[in-house]
Amino acid sequence: MSKEIKKWFSLNLGNKKQCACNDTKSNTTEDGFSQVFDISMNRRQAFKKITAGLLVGAGAVSTSCSVVSSGERKEKSQIEWEEYFKGNYKLMTDEEKQQTVDRLVRSYELRTGKKINISTKGAEKDVLFGYAFNISKCQGYMDCVNACVKENNQDRASEMQYIRIHEMNDGKGLNFGEADDTFYHEVPAAGHFYMGTQCFHCDNPPCIEVCPVQATWKEKDGIVVIDYDWCIGCRYCMAACPYDGRRFNWSTPQIPEQEVNKEQHYLGNRLRKKGVMEKCTFCVQRSREGKNPACVEACPTGSRIFGNLLDPTSEIRWVLANKKVFRLKEDLGTEPKFWYFMD
Repeated sequence: MSKEIKKWFSLNLGNKKQCACNDTKSNTTEDGFSQVFDISMNRRQAFKKITAGLLVGAGAVSTSCSVVSSGERKEKSQIEWEEYFKGNYKLMTDEEKQQTVDRLVRSYELRTGKKINISTKGAEKDVLFGYAFNISKCQGYMDCVNACVKENNQDRASEMQYIRIHEMNDGKGLNFGEADDTFYHEVPAAGHFYMGTQCFHCDNPPCIEVCPVQATWKEKDGIVVIDYDWCIGCRYCMAACPYDGRRFNWSTPQIPEQEVNKEQHYLGNRLRKKGVMEKCTFCVQRSREGKNPACVEACPTGSRIFGNLLDPTSEIRWVLANKKVFRLKEDLGTEPKFWYFMD
């Protein structure tokens, strides 16, 4: 194993142990109502928050008191009320997590008549996920992008994509300024090579530092997640990310019901809404079940490698020990858990 890799493991595993206390819950947690109104905000934000709460509450009261309202309509209103005042996910008890999942599952059933499964499975002990990308093997086929869109219930109308495949000119190095990531021609193209980017799940993620409401954080297995219902859509995290890893929903995501992936995770590919951030989560709904992310599974050339950095027998550890790897913008100190290499 190279000196650089040894140094990374020494620094980051040490930091992981020292900062573990940050992931533990306080002995006393506020309820959802207190959390909603205890957020630091300016007058305009406060007015919008209070107005929205009053509208939800008024609708719920009106529906529950109406003699003509159906039982399902009353149930929908009750769900909306309870969902609005739920707390931040990372502060919820296991019981509260299950309650909010039950509400989301029931809400989807009331809207569509279909069932979905939403997991709240947490990080496994002694697991720290990492990713490697073999530039020599990528041929620009886009199978990874398509698989990611389908797996993670991304908006079809805006053609949202977490993954970018950059077509670069041979002999010009990693010149992202001249790279094309919207190519529509037969690949691989002569005189070019291909390189993928996405969220790099940094060990020192700047996106987390700038979030004013703690709607994004790093889990114990290294996955940087977002609580979609706690996000206020300020897009500070989007601006802070040096890797263009985050996406914003300018409108309500559109996904044909028959295309919805119904195997979901609360912090992953569950259905989002207008005005919130989202991004790659290393397919948390898959990775925490011992599977590879969809992009890894779909890659026809084997250029994508994913695994547990704490497992000395994993393929990702072999790559880090035996290949000359590098990471983008290492001078920023973000410590991305995403490496590149060439055969």
